[in-house]
Amino acid sequence: MTPVLLLAVCFLGVSALPRAEDTNRQEQLLLRSLGLSGRPRPAGSHQPRRQVPSALWRMFRRAEKLEALESQPCTVSEYGVRGNIIRYVQDQGRLVSGWSRSCQACLEKHLFFNMSILQPVEVLSLAQLEIKLHWKPLSPVQLLQGTQAVAVSLYKVVRSTLKGANPKANRRLVLSQSVQLQRESTSITMDLTALAESWRKPGSNYGLILELLPLRADPEEFLPFYPGNSLPLQPAFALPLVQASLVAVSLNPNQCRSRRRRSAIHIPVTPSSVCKARRLYISFKDVGWQDWVIAPQGFMANYCHGECPFPLSESLNGTNHAILQTLVHSLDPENTPQPCCVPIRLSSISMLYYDNNDNVVLQHYQDMVVDECGCR
Repeated sequence: MTPVLLLAVCFLGVSALPRAEDTNRQEQLLLRSLGLSGRPRPAGSHQPRRQVPSALWRMFRRAEKLEALESQPCTVSEYGVRGNIIRYVQDQGRLVSGWSRSCQACLEKHLFFNMSILQPVEVLSLAQLEIKLHWKPLSPVQLLQGTQAVAVSLYKVVRSTLKGANPKANRRLVLSQSVQLQRESTSITMDLTALAESWRKPGSNYGLILELLPLRADPEEFLPFYPGNSLPLQPAFALPLVQASLVAVSLNPNQCRSRRRRSAIHIPVTPSSVCKARRLYISFKDVGWQDWVIAPQGFMANYCHGECPFPLSESLNGTNHAILQTLVHSLDPENTPQPCCVPIRLSSISMLYYDNNDNVVLQHYQDMVVDECGCR
C-alpha cells in the first residue's frame, strides 16, 4: 500500500485496501478532512518562494510546545481572538504611480487581498493589515538626519473606476497619519476585520489605495515637498519599498472541539496481541507533500490494533457495553464479534504550509495523533 493510502486508511477508517487507481480519490478525501478543497500547488522551484514570516514561526514553535498541555483550544493567544487558522495573505496589487515632481501623491499603490480563500464555514475573527516601509538614505544629508518623514493615506475602493473618470471619487479615507521612517524599516498596523469581512461577498472586493507623500521634517510642522516649496527637492528622497500583508485569523468550528489535557505518551514497542496504540510515523516527503508543507516534516500519527479478549482488563479501557460484548462473544463467538480496538484519546498537530496563492498558512488540526486506545 502506498504511503498516501496508508495515511487515508489510518485517518479515514477505510476498511479495505483501495485499488491503485483510487489513490487520487483517497488523497482528496484526506485533504478534505484537513479542511482543504484540493492539494495546494504553490509556485514552482524556478520562482522565488515567499519567506515564512517570523511571527508565524514563533506561533508554530509555541504551538508545538503547548499542544501537550493546551486547555484553551482554538484560541490564538498572540492576537487574543478565537481561531485555528492563521493566514498571511499576500498583497496582489500593483504600483499605480511612482515618484513624480509634479504630484503630491508621490507614491500610489493598489493593495488587494484575496479573501475568497476562506471557506464559507470559517468565521473571520481578525484581519490585521501590516504595512512595512523600507527606506535607505540616498545622501550624506539624509544619513545625518537619520529619518525621513512621510504622510500615509489609506483609502478603501468602493467601486471600480470607469475609464476617464476621477479615480478619487470612488475612494473613502480610512487612515491618515505622518510617519517617521527608520533606517531599517517602519511598520504600520491597522484592524480591517469589518472591511475584510465585506470583501468575502462576491463582487465587493476592490481593494485599497495606499498613498505616500514625502514630508520635510520641521521643528514645528511637517511640510510636503512639491514644486514651489521654499526648500529645494535636492538631495532627492528615495521612495520607501512597500510590503503589505493581511494577517487573517479564522475559526473553522468543524475542526474545533473541546480537548482534554494531553500528557506525554510513550508507546511501548514490545509485541502484544491485545488492543493498544502502535507506532506509525507519517513523513510528508513520503506522501509527496514536501512542496507545500513547510513544517513539520512529519509526525507520529500512531494507530490502534489488537484484540479485546474476555475478560477485559482495566488496561483495555473497555466500556460496559464492550465488557458485555466480550462475555457474549466468549459464549457465542460465531454470531457475536469481539469489540473493536479504536482510538479513545487523540491530540492535535500544527502545520505550516503554502496554499494555492503562495500565502503562508498556520493551521491547528485536532484528532491527528492517537494517544490511547480502548475496546468499544
